[in-house]
Amino acid sequence: MKNRLMVALDVADRKQAQNISQSLADDVGWFKIGMRLFVAEGPDLLRQVLQTHRVFLDLKFHDIPNTVAEAVASAGQLGVQMTNIHAVGGPDMMRAAASAASDFPHMKLIAVTVLTSDPMPPEQAKTEAVRRAGQAKEAGLDGVVCSVHEVAAIKQACGDDFLTVTPGIRWGSQSVDDQQRIADPATAIATGADYLVVGRPILRADDPRIAARQAVAMMSDAFSPSTAGC
Repeated sequence: MKNRLMVALDVADRKQAQNISQSLADDVGWFKIGMRLFVAEGPDLLRQVLQTHRVFLDLKFHDIPNTVAEAVASAGQLGVQMTNIHAVGGPDMMRAAASAASDFPHMKLIAVTVLTSDPMPPEQAKTEAVRRAGQAKEAGLDGVVCSVHEVAAIKQACGDDFLTVTPGIRWGSQSVDDQQRIADPATAIATGADYLVVGRPILRADDPRIAARQAVAMMSDAFSPSTAGC
């Protein structure tokens, strides 16, 4: 189950990233590298993390189709196992990105549907997430980023093999911070989420290893053959 947990390295610099990744080396299968760390440290740190773990490069590409396609190809050349684009870029952009990603079979390409921080009413968010997920599938993408609350509807519309990556994971008395649509790890797995992205609840914990193990334990408790995922 730890291979379905992605810890977001949303930290300021190489030293902090190395401390976290080394501390959690045996407890998680993936690390997510987003804009803050990638801008600060660049591809060299990413390559270092890739030596021990799978990496989700979370830069949410959104531009004209050719520019996004080239960025996706660059991500593939770096060797990351997953990267993403913004579904709001539209079908042409998504098709161009999918075409570029097809040259890198080791890499999954997913699209952000509706950010979990978006204050959009829940039912509207679900409708929009399903619509954008359908566009992403038609364009040839492997899956989407969505909240736990949209997973079941997206799986129903796009199929069980269409990946769902879910941020907005919180449990216990943790602060929701800027998240709007949240759920705990057990609920995420029970609804069919393939991967869970967890940042601050682990990074800010007194002991990140214990927090990561708590998340994995809750995921395992909710696991059943119907939630096998990837």
